[in-house]
Amino acid sequence: MTPFHILFAGFFGAVFIGQLPLIAGQVGEGTVLKILTLNAMQTIQVFTANVGADVILDNITRDATDISGIYSAYMSVLFLAAPLMTFGFLISLFRSVLTRLTFLTHFFGDLYVFSELNEKALTLARDVKNNHPGAVIVFTGVQSGEEKEISLAEEAKEMRAILFGNDIVAADFSRHSRKSRLILILIREQSGENLAQALKLIPKYQDRENTEVYVFSSELEGELLLSGAMKGKVKIRRVNEVRSLIYHYLYDRGEELYAGAAAQEDGTRAIHAVVVGLGRYGKELVKALTWYCQMDGYSITIDAFDADPLAEEKFAADCPELMSEEYNGVVIPGESQYTIRIHSGVDVNTRTFSEMIGEIRDATFVFVSLGGDTVNLSQAARLRMLCERAGCKPVIRTVLYSTDEKAALDGLTNYRGQAYNIDAIGDFETSCSEEVLMGGELERLALKRHLKYGDEASFWQYEYNYRSSMASAIHEKARLFCGIPGAGKEQLTIEERDAIEPIEHRRWNAYMRSEGYVYSGSPEKSSRNDLAKMHHDLVKFDLLTEEEKRKDSGTSHRDKSE
Repeated sequence: MTPFHILFAGFFGAVFIGQLPLIAGQVGEGTVLKILTLNAMQTIQVFTANVGADVILDNITRDATDISGIYSAYMSVLFLAAPLMTFGFLISLFRSVLTRLTFLTHFFGDLYVFSELNEKALTLARDVKNNHPGAVIVFTGVQSGEEKEISLAEEAKEMRAILFGNDIVAADFSRHSRKSRLILILIREQSGENLAQALKLIPKYQDRENTEVYVFSSELEGELLLSGAMKGKVKIRRVNEVRSLIYHYLYDRGEELYAGAAAQEDGTRAIHAVVVGLGRYGKELVKALTWYCQMDGYSITIDAFDADPLAEEKFAADCPELMSEEYNGVVIPGESQYTIRIHSGVDVNTRTFSEMIGEIRDATFVFVSLGGDTVNLSQAARLRMLCERAGCKPVIRTVLYSTDEKAALDGLTNYRGQAYNIDAIGDFETSCSEEVLMGGELERLALKRHLKYGDEASFWQYEYNYRSSMASAIHEKARLFCGIPGAGKEQLTIEERDAIEPIEHRRWNAYMRSEGYVYSGSPEKSSRNDLAKMHHDLVKFDLLTEEEKRKDSGTSHRDKSE
């Protein structure tokens, strides 16, 4: 039931009830059934403009009183509005039929069905249409309402999208050409609603070939429920927007971290990252930097700031061994090496924060993620000022959703022509793209790596496999940039293998700890417990068996994660 349908039903009921006294007076001593039947027929005639309103109104005003005058005016409004309501209903019905006919004419095209029409969905749909001109775009659950919704609907029509009033669960797309792809994209603002819809859609389409379901959800709940629900032929993937953005940033532009590293007296290069805000993006980046920056000849130090007085406690609860004094800030040959300092309860608008930033004189990379575009941009500019005072010129990146604001940052200078060198990630045009959210080059490389050790079904079904392979593919590209011997090669010499294996094990250790894993307490494989997030290989490289070492270079037929 749309709002219009409810309004139409209300008008029908109002006319029906309003006429009852008149019909009863005309019939006289007729039965109740006769009165109701005649009244229903008369009401239908009112809505089809097939009744003379003047006759009815004459009966109302024959014995004029104040009450009858009000009643007469009320019924006059209903009589005038009823035919208009009928016209609107017919237009609505015509549009519905036309929509379905339009849909049927695209029977053989690849079908992309969105669960809601919102800015994120519209941006993604545009990118899909640019990449696949023959694709059929469908938005479901589209109802006329606020001005913003009407504006989005007009933009959707400009790309010749089909708008369905039905909910994506209620609509049936299973009869679409089986030779064509059917992509169902659950992209509502509330991730809980996306999960609820997914659990209803999966059984409905589980036996259909060429069917994919993308569920936008950043919570652990989504990973657990979707892994258990996956069955049949349908391919399901949870879209974690936060992780996707960070991973694609590192894959596309992460080399700038290495390029901007500061040379040290001992010949190594130091990466010093400052992360301001440990919300979703900041927390994900800190975790990712620990494994991404594991490279021979480089060190990584991370200073993270957050106003929450329990920020460090919460982070350590998620990644206990990552923050353990046994590893954090400790250099152990063959182990992941990093230093993480989390400064809890520090407000960025205070003198304390300014003084702490002033003491970091070797920052090479700054990331700002505090909330909305306005605060992120203003704090990024302020951090440029503070870093200039401290004598360092780090790369500064911030999260901005507005594509226009991101474009305005390009080449931005102050009145003296000094460049701010602030760049943004996360705007709708780049983050809400098919490449970032629905696969692309990075995902293909990750799948290729996984297929060396397992089958494709396990890659899609278990996020453990998916994420691990993505991280491995990202780091492989960084090794190529850093000139690590053997990077990117399928066949390795013994020297190349010996160079890659310790680096990869360091990366893997940091990655697993960032996922919350801890050492199982025994080198025996039987001690591994994934429910407890305990793994027997979380040790320094020299303690691994020769078989496990070969897994790090990819020269074993098995994956270390198995």
